[in-house]
Amino acid sequence: MEFLTANLHNGMVLMIAVLLVLAIAYRYYSAFIAAKVLALDAGRVTPAHAMRDGQNYDATNKWVLFGHHFAAISGAGPLIGPVLAAQYGFLPGLLWILIGVCLAGAVQDFVVLVLSVRRGGKSLAQIAYMEIGPVAGGAATVGIIFVLVIALAGLGKVIVKALGSHTIVYGPGTSFVAAKGLPILPRNEYSNVVVYRIPAGTKIVRPDKTEEELGRQMEIEAHPRDASAPAPVFDPFENMDEQQKVGHHLGERIEIPAEAQADVYLAGSTWGTFTIAMTIPVALFIGYYMTRLRKGRIVEASIVGGILVLGAVWLGGSVDEGGSVLNVFQPYFDLPEWGVAASMAVYGFVASILPVSVLLLPRDYLSSFLKIGTVGLLVVGVILARPTLQAPAINTAFLSGGPVVPGAIFPFVFITIMCGAISGFHALVSSGTTPKMIDKETDARTIGYGAMLLEGLVGIVALIAACSLPSGHYYAMNTDPVKLAGLPAYQHEIAELAKSDLPAPGEKMVEPLSAVETTVGENLRGRTGGGVTLAVGMAKIFDDAARKILGATSSGVEWMEGMMKYWYHFAIMFEALFILTTIDAGTRVGRFLLQETMGKWVHPKLGQTDWWPSAILATGLMVGGWWYFIDSQAMEAIWPMFGIANQMLAVMALAVATVALVRGGKGRYWWVTVVPMCFVVATTGSAAVILVKRYVGQMSGAGWVNAVVSAGLIVAITVCTGLVVVGAVVRTQVREVERVGAGV
Repeated sequence: MEFLTANLHNGMVLMIAVLLVLAIAYRYYSAFIAAKVLALDAGRVTPAHAMRDGQNYDATNKWVLFGHHFAAISGAGPLIGPVLAAQYGFLPGLLWILIGVCLAGAVQDFVVLVLSVRRGGKSLAQIAYMEIGPVAGGAATVGIIFVLVIALAGLGKVIVKALGSHTIVYGPGTSFVAAKGLPILPRNEYSNVVVYRIPAGTKIVRPDKTEEELGRQMEIEAHPRDASAPAPVFDPFENMDEQQKVGHHLGERIEIPAEAQADVYLAGSTWGTFTIAMTIPVALFIGYYMTRLRKGRIVEASIVGGILVLGAVWLGGSVDEGGSVLNVFQPYFDLPEWGVAASMAVYGFVASILPVSVLLLPRDYLSSFLKIGTVGLLVVGVILARPTLQAPAINTAFLSGGPVVPGAIFPFVFITIMCGAISGFHALVSSGTTPKMIDKETDARTIGYGAMLLEGLVGIVALIAACSLPSGHYYAMNTDPVKLAGLPAYQHEIAELAKSDLPAPGEKMVEPLSAVETTVGENLRGRTGGGVTLAVGMAKIFDDAARKILGATSSGVEWMEGMMKYWYHFAIMFEALFILTTIDAGTRVGRFLLQETMGKWVHPKLGQTDWWPSAILATGLMVGGWWYFIDSQAMEAIWPMFGIANQMLAVMALAVATVALVRGGKGRYWWVTVVPMCFVVATTGSAAVILVKRYVGQMSGAGWVNAVVSAGLIVAITVCTGLVVVGAVVRTQVREVERVGAGV
């Protein structure tokens, strides 16, 4: 106990402990489920052999299928959820991921995979129909569609917040003070707006005397608060020639007067957007490489693809760098947040329509190698870098809610961290492509239980990366600075947390966020959503680990000084691969479900997946659904909805699994699925009630439409879940009566 207490904040010790727990869970608990609960039989013929068609049904090597399955289940959920939940401290999230993944998430994935294999590769909705009845099957289908819409919106919002340019508004009394020797230069004047270019090092001083320093050059638009004002509100450069303007304002300040405001434009991540955009033609090329140029050379194609993606990361720096030949393309990749969202919508639509061999499968292969390889490097990096977790084990200041997650630790930590512990979305994959490719039934243990343990490990690595950052940096990146300015209690608590931040090894003081912005070459403050925070944490782990390997200190090997920006943008690309893989696969799954539903309820022709009008209509509805939520909801609103929808689907999956076990004569092991199901019902149900009450309170305000839609969606998914659970209870009771009547 003394050793644990002394090393609780040691990232290396925590990582080793986590690896041991996961290994024990796989060795013993998964073996128990495989032998006793499911009674796996290597001799039983799987659908991959019985229904082999060389396309959907095809026996696949266990480890190849493991990579495919992991790439399919691992979206950004296990990366982002733990980062957001770090607000509560690192211990609650760590315990939930560890316990949840071993006893709930991996169990769900494993059991559903085996059930699907034994039912010809049927989907979760079809299994619900078979095991419980048509009402449960219909409810599960509707619930799955809702989950897909919200899941894709939540994940897409992460990319939007990480890459898109946005504006922060500062009101009267705010001053912009240039660093000594750096001028505040006017860029342009038009109408009643004066636009200034503010150099790196400038300080923004708020009326309450709090301040922040800019790490990158920015632009501000000073304009009247009343848009109809006829003339510039103020222009400190008036009546000066160019030389006087520069000389007069060296080291001086611009203060926003009472009748004006300043919009600070934070440029988007040109480097990140370019890199992610380049992964699409790379995936298309790899698809051609594997099917035409070097047919069947999967490993070779993946290696070529990996090299090309790394090359795109390197080229992205040239696009972002002034004076470079490629810098002429910079304006085309500096997209506003709505532009990033629109680009993803176009991508999701096209990817869902194209044949899987053109884009989806090549991206999966490419993603699986990069994902698993990067996760392995992160684990090794944490052990080598031995980061100290700066966040408290339990942050008592924000247990009732904070600036990142506006909700109490119970139940919001459980719906904020979902995919790393348990994810209903995984049940769609475990009853989707994977069961159709299982070679032997015994392979399901490694693929179903093992891949989910790996995702839990991803979540813990993300948690360690985020919590190793100084608290001052964590909150500056994860909160809107203008909103935070109006919450003095939160400001005080954040300032108190920052006092305990430790400087980096060899440093005398904590590095300011402005210095980190300069090092990575991006604007970091106010980038809510967790993606940027995680990328910075990952970059620092990679950088520190590389220095340890080279035996260098922070002032050591010269070329290492410029590597942080490459680590950072590699991390952004890594996160985006997780998300885009989910967006293209999830949109396609949703398209098929919508077509199947429209074929039953509207017209049989609409159920034909190869009929282009139906495919375009269904895809358009899916993309329009998740794009609406990305565009209309803030991150702090959309992520809890995603958590509730995803966890409710997990409840459905566990309920269906319980019925299948009981009907299969394994009712004595009901607790394996019922205990985690009841726990998720308690946590997610509580969160649903809280959020619905919150939205009802907002229905009288300006955003009443979003409030009505959000509350309605949560109620709908809860009702669907309730129908499945009630149907499962009735079905198990009927089975019990039949068993007793038969004298079993």
